[in-house]
Amino acid sequence: MRIPRLWGAVLLICLTCAGCDTTSNLGPLSPEELDALNKSVEASPTLQAGEKIRITVFGEDRLSGEYEIDPAGYVSLPLAGNVKASGLSKPQLEQALAKKFRSEYLRDPKVTVDVASFRPFFIFGEVARPGKYPFESGLNAITATTLAGGSTYRASRTKILIQHSGEAGFHEYSLAPNVPVLPGDLIKVPERFF
Repeated sequence: MRIPRLWGAVLLICLTCAGCDTTSNLGPLSPEELDALNKSVEASPTLQAGEKIRITVFGEDRLSGEYEIDPAGYVSLPLAGNVKASGLSKPQLEQALAKKFRSEYLRDPKVTVDVASFRPFFIFGEVARPGKYPFESGLNAITATTLAGGSTYRASRTKILIQHSGEAGFHEYSLAPNVPVLPGDLIKVPERFF
């Protein structure tokens, strides 16, 4: 079957444009989904690529220090080499490091892991100062907007769009203090309809 040239060109344009929309809206979250998101924020967070962690090996100053988790999710430590950190909680990484040090070099290592700095979040759209901002614990949709200089006069007063790390598009949230912001989030403050 032969497709006429005009329809072939239209099909090519549609397929090309379908992959271009990086701000697709996945729609609003249900109350159950918002509740699950808030519970996941309260749970022990997992470490992610781009975060800087502080590792302390008691009695071993040469092994202690701040290390960044690389884009592949690994942290490179002296004597231990590359250790998978992304996707693990702090206690899980502590156990993995203690096991690695114990099997190679130390008798009974005591290891603690703390997050020195989280991945930044990004905010754009109808805000006074769009850009990259450092993540702080307890951030929500309203405080993130405030950090970016507040909304412009054209901004929606009732909704905000957020894409959490690993999501394919933006979800719509009500602009409220119960909407958490997570490390690495993309936040879009949409224009309101007059």
